[in-house]
Amino acid sequence: MTTPTTYTSVLGAVLTRHLALKRALGRRYDHEAAVLAHLDRFLGARAVDLSPETFTQWGATIAHLKPQVRRAWMRIARNLCLYRQRLEPHCFVPDPRGFPLAEPSVTPYLVTREEITRLLHAADALRPGSTSPLQRAVFRIALVLLYTTGLRRGELVRLTLGDYDPRAGTLAIRASKFHKSRLVPLSADAIREMEAFLVARRSLPHAAATPLLCNCHGADARSYTGAGLAQGLRRLFRTAAVQTPTGTRPRVHDLRHSFAHAALVRWYDAGVDVQARLPALATYMGHVSIVSTQYYLARFAPVAAAASARFAQHCESFLGPAPTDGDT
Repeated sequence: MTTPTTYTSVLGAVLTRHLALKRALGRRYDHEAAVLAHLDRFLGARAVDLSPETFTQWGATIAHLKPQVRRAWMRIARNLCLYRQRLEPHCFVPDPRGFPLAEPSVTPYLVTREEITRLLHAADALRPGSTSPLQRAVFRIALVLLYTTGLRRGELVRLTLGDYDPRAGTLAIRASKFHKSRLVPLSADAIREMEAFLVARRSLPHAAATPLLCNCHGADARSYTGAGLAQGLRRLFRTAAVQTPTGTRPRVHDLRHSFAHAALVRWYDAGVDVQARLPALATYMGHVSIVSTQYYLARFAPVAAAASARFAQHCESFLGPAPTDGDT
């Protein structure tokens, strides 16, 4: 779907202002704009306003989508109506209780150091492919960067050679989510891995603007796609026998969760003020605020155990020791 330059329904003016506001706040809002354009075309073709009846009719036109996707589309429409309601208090606002039920959120899987070691060994066993002459090197550095920096998959595949600064040991992440750019310092181990990767990569086009994760021969230097990278990583998860407690393979995004939780546990172990450090982690991970960071820092067992130990250390002097199983 593409967003039209003009809108044809009675919502056109409010839709234009709504999108302008969201983008002024730093959001791309491209997907949402496409959904709202779909709604605009539906209403414009019928010359009607949004009402309980027309909202239901519009919902019927997207019945082929998965329930979670339909729910997301309806929430986007509802947010537009809430914005409209500020100036038109009596306008229709959809009731979310009538939306398709939300699917349970996926519990992130925390990849361990031992599992990362197995994954790196699996990557080292890869052989060159017809369009991936450096498959071994590419997937090894992808694992290292995802696990040690918490990069998003899209950020990784968009990196170019010029985004790596060997003197500063940093990666430049340009205009990522929420239009935010940032510099990501690499650990000493990650720098060594990057230098080894660049040596292996010298046989491929190496202009500054060429993709870091290059997957082809000759002058046609294309990057891996996000889907292609994910497919290759899933094969490595299978080869290395890395799986969740339910028997499924971890997601690529679970490496980002693993990075965030490892950072939190290190801070607890070092005795630093974790809450004071959250803004630094939010900046490093490219979050718009620490609220997003706290989503990654949900109550996983390692974090909960570290937090409990910290509480006991500071409060035992006046609360007394924790009761044992035999105490009443």
